[in-house]
Amino acid sequence: MNTVVTSRRGFLKVGAAAGGGLLLGLSSGCSVSGSQTYKTGKPVADDTAQLNAWLHVTPANELVFYLDKSEMGQGVTTGLPVLVAEELEVDPAQLQLRMAPVDDIYKNTAFGMQLTGGSTSISSSWELLQKMGAAARQLLLAAAAFEWQVEVAELRASDGLIHHDASGRSAPYGEFAAIASGLPVPEVVKLKDKKDHKLIGKYNHRLDAEVKTTGRAQFGVDTEVPGAAVACVVRCPQFGGRVEGFTDTRARQVAGLVDVFAISTGVAVVADGYWPARKAADLLEVDWNLADAVRIGSDDMMAEARRLGRESGKTAREEGEPERALAGAATVVEAEYELPYLAHATMEPMNCTAAVTAESCDIWAPTQLQGLVPGIASAITGLAKDRVRVHTTFLGGGFGRRAALDFVVEAVEISKHLQRPVKVIWSREDDMQHDFYRPLAYHRLRGAIGEGGRPLAWQQRIVSPSIEGQTTAVMGTAFFPHWVPDGLRDGILGSARYLQEALTVSRGAVEGADDMPYAIDNLAIEYKQFNPGVPIGYWRSVGHSHTAFAVESFIDELAHAAGADPFAYRRTLLAQAPRHRGVLELAADKAGWGRAAAGRYQGIAVHRSFGSYVAQVAEVSVAPGGKLHIHRVVCALDCGRVVTPDIVVAQMESGIVFGISAALYGAIDIDQGAVSQSNFHDYPVLRINESPQIEVYIVDSDEAPGGVGEPATPPVAAALTNAVYAATGQRLRQLPVKLKA
Repeated sequence: MNTVVTSRRGFLKVGAAAGGGLLLGLSSGCSVSGSQTYKTGKPVADDTAQLNAWLHVTPANELVFYLDKSEMGQGVTTGLPVLVAEELEVDPAQLQLRMAPVDDIYKNTAFGMQLTGGSTSISSSWELLQKMGAAARQLLLAAAAFEWQVEVAELRASDGLIHHDASGRSAPYGEFAAIASGLPVPEVVKLKDKKDHKLIGKYNHRLDAEVKTTGRAQFGVDTEVPGAAVACVVRCPQFGGRVEGFTDTRARQVAGLVDVFAISTGVAVVADGYWPARKAADLLEVDWNLADAVRIGSDDMMAEARRLGRESGKTAREEGEPERALAGAATVVEAEYELPYLAHATMEPMNCTAAVTAESCDIWAPTQLQGLVPGIASAITGLAKDRVRVHTTFLGGGFGRRAALDFVVEAVEISKHLQRPVKVIWSREDDMQHDFYRPLAYHRLRGAIGEGGRPLAWQQRIVSPSIEGQTTAVMGTAFFPHWVPDGLRDGILGSARYLQEALTVSRGAVEGADDMPYAIDNLAIEYKQFNPGVPIGYWRSVGHSHTAFAVESFIDELAHAAGADPFAYRRTLLAQAPRHRGVLELAADKAGWGRAAAGRYQGIAVHRSFGSYVAQVAEVSVAPGGKLHIHRVVCALDCGRVVTPDIVVAQMESGIVFGISAALYGAIDIDQGAVSQSNFHDYPVLRINESPQIEVYIVDSDEAPGGVGEPATPPVAAALTNAVYAATGQRLRQLPVKLKA
């Protein structure tokens, strides 16, 4: 799409509100003040101007880009500026990046709210931001033509300058910003052809590398607000427990203690620094009311999931007559796959700083979901949403954990109580034991094999909690006006959650299974809702993290039962799925499928998630005693158009390591309603000496961009366990893996 007709009201608005600067964006009035500057750390001109835009060009030639997505390591501080810079004809490093405020203008089109998640940062913004850059360029060229009294066709934009080659004149964009602000909005925006791109698909410098490597990047935990106290929160070890009372005699003897009081999530212990707060918290004696607490453990939960897996569930997808095909088949393969709860374990534990007064509320948070923060804060403080200002910081990892708002709630409640700024800091133990976990999942599969080994039927029943049900109750508060009584609000949300869980199929549980691409005529995918009371949330790749393991393991089982090569078997069944088949063939070719070195064995898997297609080949060896060594993972990716290739490769590597960590070690064990794990000694992640050689191959594509933050995680566990089967004959159907000696 090279020429785009734009709506004067709905797309671009040009005004003089920037004091002579040029502002481009969707029509909205939003104020930005004190936003973080990523490149230089210094404020830009017109810092208090009323902005309605992503892009701000000042008369001083400052090119300011307002970043509306959270940066948690995935590279949006580079990828999104590149899209603008390509059409604006500037080096992306010339753009000063500042975090955007919360405003409807910045809603993620994939979700209808201001949110970073679902691997949508590029896919939801790529056309819009290119149009922004192109429109700005056209306006600046028109302004220069007016100033120099020449035809626009005689001018060109390059390197942040307007050039008139005939006269040899050149001038920076900023010299024309005042004139450009008064020109009519272009009705047609012409975008470059892909062949003319200088940056998109080629740019490989991280714009946030300097501030991160020098320690100048401001993460949430780095926030310093004058007069702020520090708080730790003591939470009930058992899910569902609440505060009955507490004794703080010993805690109040700690020097520097400010106060101790109950909040919605536990007991807040506030001091003039983190260590006094932590020491006092450890001395606090809390009496917990466990009337509604979870009482069972992981073994009982999985046992119940297995029982439910033998009952019929809600239909997610049905084609043909799978029961009839299974009943008449000569060969039927059955398997059960079990996956545990998983923690997010971000490197930066949860934290938030809030400053609540009678008139306003300021929040500094490493959040993925800033769009709902004003609503949550409004419900707590009674302030109108427009009195809440959100300052998004760098995130030290997200993986979906920071799409929950519990840490924000705590900071706002405590600051409101004290009427002073407060920074809440979670310990690693707090984070591990009070997460919103990746749900447990149980898959029961039956497959029928016909003549020639072709699968005749596939029946899959998935038992898992409903993420949508829980998030409806947890996040729904943000959508209510602050004047709605708490009881009424909670009653409505409780009913909504019940209806969600009772009547609907959870997309977060069945995605990746109900849209699997294999050509099987008789197919049934069912969902059975199961809620044992453990808080759950979005974990990197969500439902795909367990459905890919079950689907790609079971198709491997069918291939072996049919006496077929697992790669060839998949390839045949993907004849009508060209992008799946393309990455499958590429991964097999680059891995040298079937030609592994002596003593090494290969497993393969392919999966689509978040608009991208990924195939992986894992190469392993198993030493005597069952010691597993992962030598190599070859990854082929079709994510459509690529903006920053090195960042795409880095995200594939990250997702693979993340998935291997979960496959080898990941498990949150519940004992009488409490989490057994507490830190990385009993919830380990893959160490550098354990990491395999990772090779990433990207398909050149003209398709619209897909995601890259999550799609590498789903297939790697199956590729790994399929390789283990090739090596040992052990079919591993439970994660984390446990090999027999």
